[in-house]
Amino acid sequence: MASQMTEMLKGTLEGIVLAILADRPAYGYEITARLRDEGFTDLVEGTVYALLVRIEQRGFVDVKKVPSEKGPPRKVYSLNKQGRTQLGEFWKTWSFLAERIEHLHGSAPQRTQGE
Repeated sequence: MASQMTEMLKGTLEGIVLAILADRPAYGYEITARLRDEGFTDLVEGTVYALLVRIEQRGFVDVKKVPSEKGPPRKVYSLNKQGRTQLGEFWKTWSFLAERIEHLHGSAPQRTQGE
């Protein structure tokens, strides 16, 4: 199940991160910690940082460097107007897919273990 979860997460992680940033600005480690708190315990921190670079390049977030108590300044990401539009598109797509999948799941004959 873990590998299937990883593959499905790859396609939705951008939207999940945008949804987290819709709540409030955050830096990479905060986003990773929030994802882990939400149950995505196998998520590798580097995956989140690579995704943050992509969404910054795509113009979905504004980035502000904030001094850190330890080490170099942190990049704090906040969702901008373009990111909110993208998040809205993500939720529309998610709702469509979830409805279709739930319909298929509900109409499929239920099998018991051992069949």
